[in-house]
Amino acid sequence: MSRTTLETAALAHDLRLAVMRFSRRLRYQRVDQSVTLTHLAALSTLKRHGPMSPGELAGHERVQPPSMTRVVVALEAMGLVTRSPHPTDGRQVVIDLTPAAEDLLSAEARAREAWLVGMLQQLTAEERAVLREAAVIMDKLASG
Repeated sequence: MSRTTLETAALAHDLRLAVMRFSRRLRYQRVDQSVTLTHLAALSTLKRHGPMSPGELAGHERVQPPSMTRVVVALEAMGLVTRSPHPTDGRQVVIDLTPAAEDLLSAEARAREAWLVGMLQQLTAEERAVLREAAVIMDKLASG
């Protein structure tokens, strides 16, 4: 292997670990521990993509439909989603967020961002500038 390939492999390794650790820390800046990360992921998907059937939600979340059915039942019991008849298929239902879910997602995002703001304030202006550039590059990597 060439030196460049070895350096790139080492960077890939270090970046993967750093992103995983950072993501874990960010995920645990929580407002409501009674709502699982799986529940939050499903709610976030509904927020991002709008109302959908449980099967579509399972596809977005890459889980089996029976697993998503359990998630939807739990979210409905918590008052975070509603079911309504599917407009074209009488055998299906459409899952949508309640105002309580919208409030929860907003509170969760605010808590994570508040934690991150506090952490960023501990860095130097130069470190924050590097992270600003890194955010653009990471977004590019995520898009490709």
